[in-house]
Amino acid sequence: MSDSQGKSNGSYEISDVRGVLDRIGVCPEKSMGQNFLTDSAVAESIVMALDAGQEDVVVEIGPGLGALTKHLAGKVKRLILVEFDPRLAAFLTDYYKSNEAVVICHADATKFDLRPLFQYGPIKLIGNLPYSCAGEIMRRFLDPPTPVVKAVLMLQKEVADRLVAHPRTKAYGRLTLLTRVNWKTEELFVLPADPFYPKPNVESTVLRLIIRSKHEFYPFDRVLFDRLLRCGFAQRRKQLKKRLPIGNRNWSDLCEELDITITARAEELDLEDWLAMARLLDNHPLKDHPQSDAEMFDVVDADNVVTGQKSRGEIHALDLLHRAVHVFVFNALGELYLQKRSVLKDCAAGLWGSSASGHIDAGESYQDAARREMLEELGVDAQLEKILDIDACKETGWEFVSLFITQNGGPFVSPCSEVETGVFMPVDQVSEWVEKRPQDFSSGFLGCWESFIALDQKV
Repeated sequence: MSDSQGKSNGSYEISDVRGVLDRIGVCPEKSMGQNFLTDSAVAESIVMALDAGQEDVVVEIGPGLGALTKHLAGKVKRLILVEFDPRLAAFLTDYYKSNEAVVICHADATKFDLRPLFQYGPIKLIGNLPYSCAGEIMRRFLDPPTPVVKAVLMLQKEVADRLVAHPRTKAYGRLTLLTRVNWKTEELFVLPADPFYPKPNVESTVLRLIIRSKHEFYPFDRVLFDRLLRCGFAQRRKQLKKRLPIGNRNWSDLCEELDITITARAEELDLEDWLAMARLLDNHPLKDHPQSDAEMFDVVDADNVVTGQKSRGEIHALDLLHRAVHVFVFNALGELYLQKRSVLKDCAAGLWGSSASGHIDAGESYQDAARREMLEELGVDAQLEKILDIDACKETGWEFVSLFITQNGGPFVSPCSEVETGVFMPVDQVSEWVEKRPQDFSSGFLGCWESFIALDQKV
């Protein structure tokens, strides 16, 4: 590549896509969904919809020759480009070689590892998604847990129509609801084939997606929600009466509670109806009650000796010394399972924390409490090893904490009132995340992690 083509402070006209592709030896491949945007004004409009500023970290999927990139580079804190084609990745690497804020990842977006992105805080996402794998890419980047909070995506119009569809329409379905439960979707504009090379055979739609507030919907079992949608929309035109896994529940009674007709079909129910159904059919005993102020705990003195019992409410109100356990669960790869706490939790709601944790009930041992918390929060029983004790202090919430470890790769079954979501993460990535964004974690976890790392370094 000549200097005029490769310098980060050089330029080329987006309208000359064919000429640039010829110079770098790239012939657009239909199998890779390569349709290059050639209109700079359209590209600028798409980028403006993201509203990205100097403090933002932005991920762009499928940048190609950089039609959108040119309007982002130099204007955001960090720009991460995910490009599958090695020739285009090499072109972008050379073009932005003097711009340290632009990072080029030669990677398949359908398999991209989002976990290193959590350390940057909220992420903004943009891209012209290949039509052949747009659904896979969206699941990878937008399904929880994800650091992405806002996205502007160009999609095949038919797919976009499904994301913004309304009940009782042909486009409305499982994809609509799985997206809508996490994201507010907005259609910005439709593009014909003209601004692309080569011209696609379909129209494109630019959508903006903004993550919903964690308080917008009462917590629900996401696995059950998805199962209901799968069953309900498998044959969308048939009545739901015999299609849903309702156990021993009476369908007529269920319809009365939900205020829907007994002849209802999947496409007739809106998001709130499906969420209400998932909550009614959730049989977990803790689905609504992660804790109670009336629970009784042992109160201890400065030497961790039991002096009496008080309720949870009294202990927290008076900052009395008490006891708790934390459990670190590692998989076979040595990755730690991090739990994102439900918004219903009384402490550190919505923050990331240990794999399982909780107070010790009155008269309960540390070991028994750790096993109980594993069963309640993860649905598994496992052999636990206590590795350290942490003295009570303000950072631990005045708790004497015992930290246990175990190995288990899941899958885990968690009550929605306790756990919002979770992810296994390499230890070094956890440390980087903790160092850069301690505000994302519960103070109890931070204390345990600091002690765990110090212990590990001594061994």
